[in-house]
Amino acid sequence: MNNTLTEENIRKLREELDYRMTVKRAEIAKEKLVAAAHGDRSENAEYKEACRNYRENDNRIQYLLTMISTATVIDDDDLDKSVLGINSKARIKFVEDDDEVVITLVTTMDLDPENMLISIESDLGKALSGKKVRDIVEVDAPGEKYTVEVLEIL
Repeated sequence: MNNTLTEENIRKLREELDYRMTVKRAEIAKEKLVAAAHGDRSENAEYKEACRNYRENDNRIQYLLTMISTATVIDDDDLDKSVLGINSKARIKFVEDDDEVVITLVTTMDLDPENMLISIESDLGKALSGKKVRDIVEVDAPGEKYTVEVLEIL
C-alpha cells in the first residue's frame, strides 16, 4: 500500500488512530468485562459481540498504521499548478461522447465520484496526473478504453 496523501489526510488518520487506541479500546474493554460477568462465555452473545468489536477496532488500527507509515505525503503549496495533480480542478472532455465535465483530482481518502472528486489513483486520475491543457490521454479502465482531453485547468 502506498497512497498519496496530504498533510490534512495524515492529520485525520492520526486523530482517528488516537481515538481508536484510547477511547474506543477502553469502551470495548469495558463492554467485554460487563458481558463476561454474565456467565458462560461460550453461549454469551454480548461477549461474542464485544470480542468481534475488539477485532474490528484492532483491524482498523492496523489499517490506519499502515496508511500512515506507507503514505507518500505531498505538500499542496509545492505543486505545479500548470499540470494536473492532487487537488487540481480541471474541465475535461470525454472525446467519444463529446461530454464536458469539471473534475477535481483528490487523494483516495477524499474521493466522491458523485461530486466529481476523482481519486488520483483511479484509472482516470492516473491518466490525467501530470497532464497539461490540450493534452489528450487514453484511459484504460476495466472493460473499456476511452479518450479524455484536458480543456482547462481551473
